[in-house]
Amino acid sequence: MKKAIFTISLDFELHWGRFDKYPLEESLNYYKETRKVIPYILELFEKYGIEATWATVGSLMAENMEEWQHYCPKEQPTYGNKKYSPYEWIQREKFVPAEALFAPELVREVIACPGQEIGSHTFAHYYTCEKGQLSEQFRADLRASQKLAKEKFQLDLQSLVFPRNQYNDEVIQVAYQEGFDFIRSNPSDWFWKRTENSGLLKRFFRTGDTIIGLGKMSHYPMPEMEEGKPMLLPSSRLLRPYRGDGLFHQRRLKRIKDEMASAAQAGHVYHLWWHPHNFGLYPQENLHYTEGLFQFFNSLQDSYGMRSLNMKNATIKVV
Repeated sequence: MKKAIFTISLDFELHWGRFDKYPLEESLNYYKETRKVIPYILELFEKYGIEATWATVGSLMAENMEEWQHYCPKEQPTYGNKKYSPYEWIQREKFVPAEALFAPELVREVIACPGQEIGSHTFAHYYTCEKGQLSEQFRADLRASQKLAKEKFQLDLQSLVFPRNQYNDEVIQVAYQEGFDFIRSNPSDWFWKRTENSGLLKRFFRTGDTIIGLGKMSHYPMPEMEEGKPMLLPSSRLLRPYRGDGLFHQRRLKRIKDEMASAAQAGHVYHLWWHPHNFGLYPQENLHYTEGLFQFFNSLQDSYGMRSLNMKNATIKVV
């Protein structure tokens, strides 16, 4: 039986992933705390031998607004709803502090940490399922992200996470054509499937499933690589942050640990994900609880040989 794999992917975005939902001025302290906590996350990864894929918004890699504009694709998304375009948003903003948008120094810290992979979260948090956008605009976005990563950090990005988990077969193929061999996909449960009317019911089930089993088994055998297609690695669970909700958080963590143990026993993949900015509130508490998860992983490593591998390594180191 193959040994189980514990993989982690992080959606690294700062305000690029939140500009269409939250006012910037109300989030500045949140991002300051996020920037402080990321080195501590990396310390935990190194301490416990944890590999992870940092799906990074390409724009975040730029040094400043001037460099960002240099790498911006000429073909930009023609969303029907302009509020989803970061290019439109930046034109409206009178003052955009760099600490909310750019973090190349943190990208360098991630690169320097053993076992960490820099992946892509597109160049400008691109929404592939929004009305008005075109697949060639998405292609231009991915090319901009690849170009910046290559020229600035000598990286060839191979793993991709779609913003807001939006994707379809067409854009998956575009991503594969642009060099992305490994993609995080959604669980197969009905409440994760994207439809025109996602509704409150699906959100209710997604939230409830973090505490009690409302969906299918969260871990799975390593998928087979198919010629001409990228490897899809479904997410197993979103690590929701501690927000002062001690009892519920403990229950969520217990569910994750139970799932990890089940995956270890079955020789399956367990794919955990979150956003680094989720630790911007209650950073010490979130680091403490996360360390507990990693200690539990080490116990599964000792008992069952479970391995920690980032998205790229999970697919190329399977034996």
